[in-house]
Amino acid sequence: FGVRTYAKEDRYYDIAAYGDDAASLMRLLAVSAPSAGGGYLSPKFDGFVGEARVEVRLDRDSIGLTRGGLVAADLTISEGGVEVKYNVYLRGDHILLQFQSTDRSRAELAARLLKLAGVDAEVERVGGEDEWRIRATTDKLAAGRKELRDAIAEIVGTARDNGWINEGTANRWLDKLRSGITLREGWPRYEVGLAKGALVIRYRSINPDNIERETRRLRDMGLVEGVHFSVRMPEGGGEGYVSILKDGLMRAAWLSVHGGEEQRRLAAEFVEYILQRAREGGDDVYRKALEIVKRGREVGSLRLTDIKGAEVLIEGRRHVVSVLGGGAQTERSYSGRTLLKITITAEVDGVRRDYEVTFGRYGKDNKALGRATARADAPGGREADAERLSALIKALTGREPWVYRVGNKMVVECGGEHLDGFARYAELADAITSWLKIAER
Repeated sequence: FGVRTYAKEDRYYDIAAYGDDAASLMRLLAVSAPSAGGGYLSPKFDGFVGEARVEVRLDRDSIGLTRGGLVAADLTISEGGVEVKYNVYLRGDHILLQFQSTDRSRAELAARLLKLAGVDAEVERVGGEDEWRIRATTDKLAAGRKELRDAIAEIVGTARDNGWINEGTANRWLDKLRSGITLREGWPRYEVGLAKGALVIRYRSINPDNIERETRRLRDMGLVEGVHFSVRMPEGGGEGYVSILKDGLMRAAWLSVHGGEEQRRLAAEFVEYILQRAREGGDDVYRKALEIVKRGREVGSLRLTDIKGAEVLIEGRRHVVSVLGGGAQTERSYSGRTLLKITITAEVDGVRRDYEVTFGRYGKDNKALGRATARADAPGGREADAERLSALIKALTGREPWVYRVGNKMVVECGGEHLDGFARYAELADAITSWLKIAER
C-alpha cells in the first residue's frame, strides 16, 4: 500500500498514509510495532490495537492423530497482511496451542498476533538452545476472541466425533470454548503448584521490564524483597523470575485486610488471583493456598481479652478460661539463639497466674517449638498446672499442646500450628512476625 515518508531531525521520520492505506498501515502497526515495558507507545495507539481485526483460519485437512496418538491441527492467525501458523494439540487434560521458532523476532510476532486474538502468551526460551516458543492452554484459549474459540472448538468436536478423545473431556472443553471465560485482567500468568507439600508461586519471563513491573507491584502492595519474595533478572536471553516466598502470600492476605487503602486493593486483587490460579492447579493446591490465606487474614485480628469464660475440654475434663492480658518479645539464649517469649496472664478454673511459653528453632528442619515447664508450687502441683496451661493454650489457639515428663519435670510443648494460633492476637502478632523473620536466617 502507499505511504509517504518525511525525514525529520536526527533519526526521526514521519510516515503518512491516507484513506484505505491509512487503515492498512494502522493494522500493520498493531501487529508489528514494538511495545514499551509491556505496553504500547501511547493510549491512542492502544486504541489502534484494540480495533485490530485478526482473522483465524483453521486448516481442516490438518486435523488428525500424531504418531504418538495426540490429536493435532494447524491454524493461522493473520492481520494487516501478516500471518503466523500455530500448532494445536489435544492432550489428556488440556488443550495446547504452540508456536516454536529459532527466530526470536518471529516468536514475538506470533505472541503479538495471539494477543490480538485475545490470548496473552509470553515468548520463552526452550532450554539453553536458541529456540523460542509461545504456549497457551485451555483456560487462556477459552478467554480469547470468538473466532479463535470457534476454530479450536471445531478441532475438539472433530476429535470427539472420530472417537479420538474422551467424550466427557471434549464436552467440558466445548462448554468453556463456546461460553468463554474471563481471566483476571492486569496480571501475568503466575505458576501456582506444590513441591514436596509446599506451595510454590512463581512468575517467569525473559523480559526484564516484566520482571521489574511485578517487583514494583509487590513493593507497592507492601511486600519486602528478600523477606516476602525473591527476584532473579533475566540474563543472556534466559528466563528471570519473581518467586513469592512462603510468608509472602500470608503477608499479602494480611495486607488485604489491615493495610492502607491502596495496599488493601492491590493485595486483595493479588490474593484472589493466586487463589484462582491455585484452583486451576487442583484441589490439593487450592486447599494449601486457602489455608495460608486464611491464616494471613487472621493475624492480629483478635485481642487476648476476647477470651472470657471460654470452656475447653482436656482429656474429657472441662476447664473455664479467661485471659486478662499478655504480650511477646524476643530475647537471646545463652548460646546466642534468638528466642520468642510469650507471656499470658490468665485465670483458669479460678486460679490466676502468669504463664510463659518460649519458642525457638530446633532440629535439622529448623522447626518452631514452644515449651513451658509446669510449676510444682502451683495449686494441685505440676499435673494440675500443666493441665491448666494446656486448657489456656487450647482456648487461645484451638489446638491442645503436647504434655510429657522429663525426669521430675512436666513439659508443655507447642508447634508451628499453635504459633499460628497465637499470631491471631494483636498483642502478639508483631513480635511473632519479627521473630519468624530473624529465626529463619
